[in-house]
Amino acid sequence: MPIELLSALVGLLLTLMVFSYLIGDNPLFRVAVYLFIGVASGYAATIIWHNVLLPRLSQTLTGFNPLAIVPLLFALSLLAKLLPRISWIGNFAMAVLVGVSAAAAIGGALIGTLLPQAQAAIDGFDIFSAGSGLEVVSRLLGGVIMLSGTVFTLASFHFSAGRAADGVPKRNRIIEGIAWVGRIFIAITLGVLFAGVYMSALTAMIERLSFVLNFIRGLVGF
Repeated sequence: MPIELLSALVGLLLTLMVFSYLIGDNPLFRVAVYLFIGVASGYAATIIWHNVLLPRLSQTLTGFNPLAIVPLLFALSLLAKLLPRISWIGNFAMAVLVGVSAAAAIGGALIGTLLPQAQAAIDGFDIFSAGSGLEVVSRLLGGVIMLSGTVFTLASFHFSAGRAADGVPKRNRIIEGIAWVGRIFIAITLGVLFAGVYMSALTAMIERLSFVLNFIRGLVGF
C-alpha cells in the first residue's frame, strides 16, 4: 500500500472520529483527542530538546563559561519539583522564572498594545496628512470613534464607587453611563472575535469535508 494512500486513510479515520462528537461524547472522539494531545506534546518536546535544551547544554559543556553555570543550576533545581520532599529546592528558580515571565508579559503589553493604541488614537487626529476635506472628516470621525472606544472601555473597568446610605456601592451617574457605553464596545469586540474564531473553525470543517469527499471520489474512480 502506498504511503500516500495509508496517510489518507489515517486522516479519513481520524476525521470521522472527530466528527463522531456530533452524536455525543464517545470513546472514538476521546481516542482522537488523546492522539492529538500526545502527538502535539511529543512534537513540542522534540522541538524543545533539539532547538533549546541540547544546543544550550552543548554550549555549556564544550566551552567553559562561568555564567552558564547559573541557568544550569536553576534547571537542575527545577527537577527537584518532581519529589515532594525536596521540592523546596526549586522554589527560588521558580520564583525567578515567574518574575521574569511577568515582567516580559507586562513589558510586551505596554510596548506592543498600550503604546501603539495610544499612538493610533493620536494619529487619528492628524488632519495635516489628510488630503481633501472628505478625508479630513473621515480621519477625524475615525479618531473620535477610536478615542471614545478606548476611554469608554477603560472606564468600564473603573470599579471604585462610594457607598449609599444603605451600604450598597453606587457610582456616579456620568461614570456609570460612560461605563455602559464601554460595555457596548466590549460586546462588539467580543462579537467580532467570536465571528473570527467561528469562521476559522468553519473553514477547517469545510477543508475536512472536502478531504473526505475527494478521498471517496478517488476510491470509486470519479
